[in-house]
Amino acid sequence: MWIRRVFAWAFFLAAVCWGVMAAVYSNFAAGPRFAAAGTFVAAALCSVIFPRSGARRAVLFLAVFLPALVCWLLLPPSNSRDWQPDVAELSSAGISGGNVTIRNVRDCDYRSETDYEVRRHDLVLDLGALRTMDLFLVDWGLPHLAHTMLSFGFGRGKYVCVSIEARKKKGEEYSSVRGFFRQYELTYVVAEERDLVRLRTNYRKGEEVYLYRLKAEPEFIRLVFLDYLRGLNRLKDKPQWYNALTANCTTDIWKHVAPHYPKVKFDWRVFASGHIPEMVYELGVVDRTLPLAELKLRSHINARSKAAAPGPEYSQTIRKGLPGFSRT
Repeated sequence: MWIRRVFAWAFFLAAVCWGVMAAVYSNFAAGPRFAAAGTFVAAALCSVIFPRSGARRAVLFLAVFLPALVCWLLLPPSNSRDWQPDVAELSSAGISGGNVTIRNVRDCDYRSETDYEVRRHDLVLDLGALRTMDLFLVDWGLPHLAHTMLSFGFGRGKYVCVSIEARKKKGEEYSSVRGFFRQYELTYVVAEERDLVRLRTNYRKGEEVYLYRLKAEPEFIRLVFLDYLRGLNRLKDKPQWYNALTANCTTDIWKHVAPHYPKVKFDWRVFASGHIPEMVYELGVVDRTLPLAELKLRSHINARSKAAAPGPEYSQTIRKGLPGFSRT
């Protein structure tokens, strides 16, 4: 009996905390947000204080909690907001024969992290030339979290990098807490590496970038790339909420990779992205001629990215001499 009571009170406290956070991190003005949070707490407390039986408490609390949950679940994502210029345009893709055309590929010219000129262009790529897939891992200094990006190589130094991110509105900052409460839409930023990588190595403070070549057959890489393109087009047609736990840079990579890699079971490190190097090392899909600690050390590219010119040779320059990069 006491175990059931402990679970009931734990659920109650967790649900109340969620309801308060959902109200506080809503899109309403400050006054209505805090009023809604206070009203929810008062109603929740009344639902468990005044009824004498546990069954009535449960029914009344659910009558308070479920409407709040349903309203939150029904919040619609949108592609029509006042977006920051760097995420204002969504990329999309079309396939004709053996070629793929990606529209709105980003290639920003940065003067600082927040001062930049947005440039975009279309790319026509030969699917038959797709041979490599590389992993960028961006360490923010947090013990268990990192940002991950995949880059697809088409030979002759041509790479297309995709960063799955929270799509921010003008004046908006990213918050991991807000990322749980439908405050950001999801976006796939398709860009040149000299944009996505240099932003993190040259202009943002406290971000350390590591680059790993992933061992995979061209057919597998092609399937993953095409899955990414379908993801681009879905978001263009139907917006989706970003979620800091279930729909983010790493979980969405897994969603594109897993259907074509059925022998690998889900790994907890997909949720703890700071441990992705350990995961891919154990799977044997990165260079293993070196111990993992040394592989990490030699895969760090901040210095070489800062020294590289932001021109056509940038991608080849940052890869030269890295472990596992016999082909660039």
